[in-house]
Amino acid sequence: MEYQIWLNGEFVERDKAQVSLLDRGFRLGDVVFDTSRTFDGKVFRLRDHLERFYRSLKYVRIDPHMSIDEMEAKTLEVVAKNEDLRRQRHDDYMITQIVSGGIGTRGGDPTIAIVIDPLGSPRWAPAYENGANIVISKTRSYSSQSLDPKVKHYSRLNFVLAELEATDFDPNAIPLLLDLEGNVSESVGANFFIVRAGKLIVPRTESTLQGVSRLTIVEIAESLGIPVEEGTIQPYDVYTADEALLCSTPYCILPVGHVDGRQIGSEVPGPVTNQLLAAWSEMVGMDIVDQISRLPS
Repeated sequence: MEYQIWLNGEFVERDKAQVSLLDRGFRLGDVVFDTSRTFDGKVFRLRDHLERFYRSLKYVRIDPHMSIDEMEAKTLEVVAKNEDLRRQRHDDYMITQIVSGGIGTRGGDPTIAIVIDPLGSPRWAPAYENGANIVISKTRSYSSQSLDPKVKHYSRLNFVLAELEATDFDPNAIPLLLDLEGNVSESVGANFFIVRAGKLIVPRTESTLQGVSRLTIVEIAESLGIPVEEGTIQPYDVYTADEALLCSTPYCILPVGHVDGRQIGSEVPGPVTNQLLAAWSEMVGMDIVDQISRLPS
């Protein structure tokens, strides 16, 4: 059995889904998406993800011919259709809405998909004990003058190149990109925080995606009385931080242990990171670290 995805109005098995080579998403990168995840089969902050998705669609001027309410209903239908298989596999998954400009010139029918991706990725698990290994790449984030980072898109060759740089250093390393001014922006599909003197500091959003996980951490921190500051972070600030962490839809929070070979903080996860992990786990009714450690490959 295979997960069922929804593609251009029909349910198809995930491993049999096909999109034309003539599609503008393949030919031109003319495609936007958004990804949420499930916790015990329930989609986390789906509406927040969809609102960001529809802002991306509006910005790039693709009409999906579906209202946000219709997209939400169809997403929940995909989730319901896959629930029995998810339970059999003791799994959770990411669920992604994708819309491209379709085939031919703009203005025709877009390609629309709602895709299931199993969460399984045990390579993250060791980071909860030893911390993720981060490499600051030479490849930079896109300038907002070229492509606004608030748009969640698949034009991601810079991420691919940054990841190659990181894995040249260590096969399990994760890249951290700087903006054109040399300030920390984001990682591949992840936002980045440092902790200094008990305060969370996160890069401004001029050159970073306004992540839903980023927003969740800010809200959790505020509820715990942990101060949060949006500011400019330079490599010096990262190297001398008390703690550092990544946040992203699949793993929520990932502690950072080393950046460019330099140890970050005296313990991993650090006390603030542990507080955030515990609070997020309590919010979703599931031990996030325990789940990731047991994920199938």
